[in-house]
Amino acid sequence: MNHNLTTLHPYPFAKMATLLADSTPAYNYSEIKLGIGEPKHEPPAFVLDVLRENLDKISQYPTTNGLFELRQTIAHWLEKRFFLNHLDPHTQVLPVMGTREAIFSLVQAVIDHPQTELSEDETNQLAAHNQPSAQPLQKADEAPTIVMPNPFYQIYEGAAILAQATPYFMPCSIDNEFKGDYRAVPRDVWTRTQLLFVCSPNNPTGSVMTMDDWEHLLRLSDQYGFIIASDECYSELYFDRAPIGLLQACAALGRHNFKNCVVFHSLSKRSNLPGLRSGFVAGDANILQPYLQYRTYQGCAMPIPHQLASIAAWEDEKHVARNRALYQEKFALWMSELGELLDLRMPEAGFYFWVKVPEQFNGDDEIFVKALYEQANIHALAGRYLSREVNGKNPGQGYVRIALVASVEESREAINRIRQLLGA
Repeated sequence: MNHNLTTLHPYPFAKMATLLADSTPAYNYSEIKLGIGEPKHEPPAFVLDVLRENLDKISQYPTTNGLFELRQTIAHWLEKRFFLNHLDPHTQVLPVMGTREAIFSLVQAVIDHPQTELSEDETNQLAAHNQPSAQPLQKADEAPTIVMPNPFYQIYEGAAILAQATPYFMPCSIDNEFKGDYRAVPRDVWTRTQLLFVCSPNNPTGSVMTMDDWEHLLRLSDQYGFIIASDECYSELYFDRAPIGLLQACAALGRHNFKNCVVFHSLSKRSNLPGLRSGFVAGDANILQPYLQYRTYQGCAMPIPHQLASIAAWEDEKHVARNRALYQEKFALWMSELGELLDLRMPEAGFYFWVKVPEQFNGDDEIFVKALYEQANIHALAGRYLSREVNGKNPGQGYVRIALVASVEESREAINRIRQLLGA
């Protein structure tokens, strides 16, 4: 087995299961799940209709790069949403089976381990042990680095470890508006960096990158040659203003080839279709071309019924606006009813509250989520499980992630229980 598997951290929900293993939920309450970011709003009926109407096409092998009609639809959506002059559906768009898988596989495809030739003695030693010599014998140099936010989506870290790269965790705290201070990254880290992950809107903090933020990262990318991978899966769940995406920033700066830039989008959050496993990667054709070859060997291709349903979803914005309105209603409700009792910070986008733990729970996120479970039968996620300790500090410790995925009615009930828990 790959020895790197032993270095992977348990997933946050596995850690939560361990934490609550000896706990009993409040038996007098029904369960309310606010821990996992799985959308619970109704999926658009017309998309499900297209899926059902094309089930007969499940008998056909799909191609790895998907139907041209889907790539063209995605390109048009990106052009309209992010004010792009043109996106080539042949070379700059690639449908994927959900962004989680795509984020992982992109890392495996793009990370390159610099090689140096072996010395004559090392070559002779390998030859003496019958090592193949058809190719020049080489040894790996220093491991490449992948910079990522902290807290973060754990796929970034897992993909880095299995690609034998070194994660560099960028603390995202209230001091830097939960976006990270990239100016504080040492030069020697940037010189080793091959890939930078950005999540905007951020999971779990809800922070959003500005044009100035993007421009700074693009200058760093030009200087050090690393790829910027922007996870934008929450980009359509905003309140007042649509977030600026990485490709939009590129276009505004005249970088229409999107050099060293790729973005990830999904129908999971935008259209309440997590089980459709439909998303895409778009950006620099020089990255997507070899990545397509990698995916062809990997055997990843979206079933044709899913592709046709995805076309219908990307072509419609009315259901997305209704989806946003539901989240806006729930955020307003929570802020109104709990804003004075909990340290609630309104996110710029997304569907998470990144909540500072009340003082009565000693600022301990594990104690707070256990209390929510044992006294109110509410599932939330301890912030420390979404972060890594760096220099003795875990930026997620003392915070809890609450996903406003439940219905408005369940939200009202959850608010009432939390008010009781806090002694209101």
